[in-house]
Amino acid sequence: MEDLINIQIKDNQQLVSARELHKGLGLKKKFSAWWEQSSKKFESGTDYTREPESYLVKSGNGTVRKYDDWLLTIDMAKELCMMSETAKGQEVRRYFIQVEKNWNSPDMVMHRALEISNSRVKELEGKNKALLLQAEEMKPKALFADSVATSKSTILVGELAKILRGNGVDIGATRLFKWMREHGYLINRKGSDWNMPTQKAMNLGLFKIKETTITHSDGHVSTSKTPKVTGKGQQYFINKFLKDSKKPNAKEIAEMVKKEIGKSLGNIGNEYGLDPTVY
Repeated sequence: MEDLINIQIKDNQQLVSARELHKGLGLKKKFSAWWEQSSKKFESGTDYTREPESYLVKSGNGTVRKYDDWLLTIDMAKELCMMSETAKGQEVRRYFIQVEKNWNSPDMVMHRALEISNSRVKELEGKNKALLLQAEEMKPKALFADSVATSKSTILVGELAKILRGNGVDIGATRLFKWMREHGYLINRKGSDWNMPTQKAMNLGLFKIKETTITHSDGHVSTSKTPKVTGKGQQYFINKFLKDSKKPNAKEIAEMVKKEIGKSLGNIGNEYGLDPTVY
């Protein structure tokens, strides 16, 4: 079939240039006057869309001028052909009808569905790669959290804050102390036991209390108490802070991608009324 008028494909829709249609119909009336009159009964955004300075015309001296154009749906283009009331209009209208038949044939529907599916699969593959990289980045953090759980060494709360910062958590010692008080891990009541572990935290095995005896210059002796985070406590708080940024592992990612691909193919099949056994 000879291409009487160029057909553009945009967002999976067939469209026709208003200027190309005007030219193809061989109308004597100037385009601007024809368009102003012909477009009145149609709706912008539904039947046509404006394309500013998208139509290029080269003059005899080589100068290129840009004109506004409008992209029409096939339905609107067919109506404009009928409105022309010319033999050429009838010919172009029959051409558009055949273009529509070809576009909606089972082979073409399947072809477009597969193209959309392939596009979505590529998009999901890109997301999959990004998630895999994130999962790899999380491995050292997970290994570290597992290793400290069995560690017999204890660390200061300030040192735990540094570890958390190294794992991407924006927090310092002062804010970590405050967070632990607000969440019931350290005593919030002002007094001699302020910032000491709560009974809940001790029962969980998150802290140990280091007592240091201090002999002062006047001879009296006092005891200083310092909360220290156990290996179990380090793992507990690291997991607590990192759970919001936890990334899926490779197996979980593969399952996610598989489900998304299946969902995409199903949606495409429903959209085009395809038999699900063929994809």
